[in-house]
Amino acid sequence: MSSTLPLAAALRLGRPSDIWFKPALSVVAAVAPPNLILLALGRLDLAMYTMAGSLCALYAHNRPYAARARVLARVVLGMTGGLAVALLAASLTTSAVVLVAVGALLAAAQKVLCDATRLGPPAHVVLTFISSASLFVPQSLGQVPGHLGLALATGAWAWLIGMAPGLARPHGPERRATAHALNAAAAHAAAHAATDGADDGHARTRAASAAAVHAAWQTLLSARAGETRRALERLVVRAEIALAAPADTDPTRLRDWARELRGTGPVPHPDDLVDDDELLGLDAELATAGPSLWRRLGPLTPIAVRTVLGCALAGYVSLALGVGRPYWALVTAASLYQANVTLTWSRGVQRVVGNLVGVLAFAVLVPLAHLTQAALVLVCLALNFGAEALISRNYWLGSVCVTPMALLITEFAQIQDPGRLITERLVDTLVGAVVGFGAAVAVTNRRAGDRLGAALTAVERSREHTARLLAEPSPAPGPLDSARRSLTAALVDLRAAADAASGEWWQRALPEERVVTAEQSGHRTLAATVRRQGLLLDRDVNVRAEDVRR
Repeated sequence: MSSTLPLAAALRLGRPSDIWFKPALSVVAAVAPPNLILLALGRLDLAMYTMAGSLCALYAHNRPYAARARVLARVVLGMTGGLAVALLAASLTTSAVVLVAVGALLAAAQKVLCDATRLGPPAHVVLTFISSASLFVPQSLGQVPGHLGLALATGAWAWLIGMAPGLARPHGPERRATAHALNAAAAHAAAHAATDGADDGHARTRAASAAAVHAAWQTLLSARAGETRRALERLVVRAEIALAAPADTDPTRLRDWARELRGTGPVPHPDDLVDDDELLGLDAELATAGPSLWRRLGPLTPIAVRTVLGCALAGYVSLALGVGRPYWALVTAASLYQANVTLTWSRGVQRVVGNLVGVLAFAVLVPLAHLTQAALVLVCLALNFGAEALISRNYWLGSVCVTPMALLITEFAQIQDPGRLITERLVDTLVGAVVGFGAAVAVTNRRAGDRLGAALTAVERSREHTARLLAEPSPAPGPLDSARRSLTAALVDLRAAADAASGEWWQRALPEERVVTAEQSGHRTLAATVRRQGLLLDRDVNVRAEDVRR
């Protein structure tokens, strides 16, 4: 791990997400009707359970609608399952010690399942917030079925909200993923030209381009088959070609294609695109199962231990300090854990800064929210929108809205003392951040090095397999294209594994030279496959022997 932990970099603002408005508008559309109905009925005390289902609208906005339908349904069931465990525990015991333990175990399960299934943001944090908060709401067994019914009903409404944009733009997620791959490939080609091909000068853009191309293929593989998907696949092939042979690429043309993918116009079909031979391996990949869920869970064991230990200790320290809501410390700790200790530190800094500014925002907003219950609901809706609009720029900026929103939600049942809420939130934030990070340092993740070794082996084997196909006099286009995509995916996994391992504490010496060599030789082999397949129509298409050997 780096000898210094970043501070300023953790707070630096990035560009907003291309679709920041989608989760922001979706969560308002999912939360507003149930809350307004409860307001009309005078039962805002039930908002915790309706919010559980409504917040599912935050998920899966980058997935094609066929896949989104499945993922959103699983999120709703997962949210309801976590809520059920929490409500049952709350109805069976009032022991805060037991409830914190249940919350820590739930947080760890939610963390590893979200990571293993690659759910994507907001991942486990929202699930853990709902289940942890529900643990400390007075409950009886007879109330549990009704409260779960509210969560399922609003979860079904959130599912409809998530699927609704597909009526107007049914291929929107696939088009965005393809456009992102084209733009990333254009940036790589431009960087390659600016650095005259120096490896250290464009390694960052090469990794970003490879990740974008791989993500685009994964998106298309989960989309419905049809002419639109096939046309997008041809464009992703062009992005893949640019990744493999940036010197032979015109960045402007890639950006023009990406621009044409906005909106609902026809998918561009450039005249120089080759036929479908280079896509023959794609259908076979649809039938190829990836690693089993159990195999993906294995490497996450240290993260699970960190989460259990950090959340439990944070909750118990909070209880020892006399804080009435230890779940805030528990959720803070759960929100920290990232791929390695360095990233966990950054998230801790973001969480603390965002919460500190957020409690100031709460102090400013609470007089307005206390005017009427309608004002309370409307302020929370505005904060919901603000959180999702800002969080893609930096986690701390979104937390500025999340913190007052979470505090105001506790007042749906009854108005509380703002000073006490602020004090408890500040104490729990600091306790959760300090104790949670301490657990991350205490539980070393030696498996990060093992994962890096496995990723290196996968790249080397994939490169050798591709090189053997290239050595054949007339390799079939389907297997060679499939091998090219497999090598790209292996290179993406290697870069992710190397980044994760380099940010870990107490890690054995990393094979940095071997990683650099594997990446360089892998990308040379990718370039050789492009030339061998004749995908560069306006340049030399001969395969250079040294590209295959190295």
